[in-house]
Amino acid sequence: MKEKINNISIIYGSDSGCTEEIAKRIGEKLDICDSLIKEVSETKEEDFTKFKTLILGVSTWYIGDLQYDWDNFFEEFKKIDFSGVNVALFGLGDQYGYSYNYVDGVGILAEVVLKNGGNVFGHWPNRGYQFDESRGLLDDETFYGLALDEDNEPEYTEERINGWVTKIREELEL
Repeated sequence: MKEKINNISIIYGSDSGCTEEIAKRIGEKLDICDSLIKEVSETKEEDFTKFKTLILGVSTWYIGDLQYDWDNFFEEFKKIDFSGVNVALFGLGDQYGYSYNYVDGVGILAEVVLKNGGNVFGHWPNRGYQFDESRGLLDDETFYGLALDEDNEPEYTEERINGWVTKIREELEL
């Protein structure tokens, strides 16, 4: 039996259960211990600082808003020192219904991590997506992290997760 990874934590927020499901699928594919996959509503600052590698999952609601639990934790999140911490992000959004803020949540979290000394890795190409604007973009061709659209393109989710997990494994040399 393969030993589970116990030095990476996945922290997510989920209202409808989609982000939670994706977090668990990513955790399973990366062999991360189930106990290290947590909802942000159940975390404290030390849950972000006791690991050198984090994976954060967030959905974007309405017109560029963070998911409810992330929004409630955001003032504390902005105070966390991410120096020496590698952070990968994944986000869910609706690229057609909210094409002017598709996966903005990814960018909102990435901006804080970078401002507070962290390293964001696991960037994902934006080709194949159809949206107008996003704070989730690192540059014109790349998202800060994995972008998923369960509303309109669930048929691409598994392939995108697999590609991103492969990229994360390579970047972390797992």
